[in-house]
Amino acid sequence: MRLLAVAAAGLAAAVMAPLLIIGLVVGGVAVTTAAVAARPTATVDVMTIPPLAAELLPRITELTASTCPELPPLWVIAHVDAESSWDPAAFSTDSNGGAAGLYQLNQANWTTAGGRPWDATPPPPDADILQPARHLDLAIPWVCANLRRASTHLATTGAATDPLDAMLVCHITGCGRVTGSATGIPTAGEAGCSATCADQVATYIARVHANLTRFAAPAGPVPIGDLPAARPYTGPDGGCTAEDPTTSGCLTPATRHALDQIHAAFGPPGPTAPIRSITCWDEHAWNPSSDHPHGRACDLFPTRAGEFPAGQDLANGWRLASWLRANAEPLQIMYLIWQGRFWSPTTPDDNGWGRPYTGGGIYDATDATGGHFDHLHLSIR
Repeated sequence: MRLLAVAAAGLAAAVMAPLLIIGLVVGGVAVTTAAVAARPTATVDVMTIPPLAAELLPRITELTASTCPELPPLWVIAHVDAESSWDPAAFSTDSNGGAAGLYQLNQANWTTAGGRPWDATPPPPDADILQPARHLDLAIPWVCANLRRASTHLATTGAATDPLDAMLVCHITGCGRVTGSATGIPTAGEAGCSATCADQVATYIARVHANLTRFAAPAGPVPIGDLPAARPYTGPDGGCTAEDPTTSGCLTPATRHALDQIHAAFGPPGPTAPIRSITCWDEHAWNPSSDHPHGRACDLFPTRAGEFPAGQDLANGWRLASWLRANAEPLQIMYLIWQGRFWSPTTPDDNGWGRPYTGGGIYDATDATGGHFDHLHLSIR
């Protein structure tokens, strides 16, 4: 299914970007090395990935380690799944002659990567682009070139976008959309990207992120031995009577105590602090069962709202989640939601930290905010 065509702004990068997808991360190596150092390792859950991906995982791991260490194997698996659902014979037809194989490369991009052109549409079964191992051998370095081009541009401009996300923009619309936008991810009107184009880019990135969550072995807990233990709450039960310093609302005394203990352990929130921002009381009119309007919940953001955390932001979030879980009893914690996972003291872990979070029919669990990727939700008894 063709979602986006390379428009004028992307034509300069056409050789670096395939023109369609199936279904619906200053200066070269120095930048990518820094990105590797800052990004926590996410392991692949081999029980959840497609069988062909599991079969080829050793090859993917070797290829990325030797040719592109800044491209995590988990991202390869999630990206290919968004393109072809791991069907090596997948083919889509468009005005550019179609795209084939795991990464859905068109013929120009495949030959640029070192592959042989095909002389029939679709490619014959013996075409090298349809051979999964051969496809990855050539396509992973080609994708890495997009990643490095995006990394260099983002480092030069100071844009905060994860180079891996910009790599996805390169893949579906051309790297011209990255270099022609303020952040590396085009909004409507930037780099020749219409409103439909911008929406499809955002949808594509969200789909890959959802795959990352689906195929990753759940992380956490992480070491917290250097952090102070929380002081137990010993006050009375009460309603929403304490001041909420994060809003104009109110908190229960136990929730205010938990907030004070978080500040004592992690310091006040701020742009460079482990916790960037905190919001507690909120009307939450769209969710009548929420604890926020009762002063019994806080949302703690280790990254900017609406963003999937990476690098140190993600590590800070897991450190906070681990500390809260370890101090659940003294803080009277009822439950936590973080990184698409739900945890409570009475719910056993299911294949990792907590269990998968579904959104409860109210939130989109694949969204950065709806899935609680950009913030950790804390509810107090």
